[in-house]
Amino acid sequence: MSKVILKGFILVPESELKLVKSELVSHKRLTLEEPGCITFRVTENVVNPCRFDVYEEFTDNVAFEYHQKRVKASHWGKVTVNVERHYEIFE
Repeated sequence: MSKVILKGFILVPESELKLVKSELVSHKRLTLEEPGCITFRVTENVVNPCRFDVYEEFTDNVAFEYHQKRVKASHWGKVTVNVERHYEIFE
């Protein structure tokens, strides 16, 4: 099986920025604890504070799909419902 890499960015509505930033700490921790998570980085863009650059690596598609399902059902998934996601996925 091959590694799955997701790269891209999210755009957070300014009115939700404070909440998303506060929840990001827990989201990062929970993701890094997932089986098969190799790397998970979400960093605020220095030019645009509403943009967060995202880079994720998972050992395989099973681990990546587990992550996707967990996130959709999580508090992070609810908090970021209005976030625009711009991702590319490489297998």
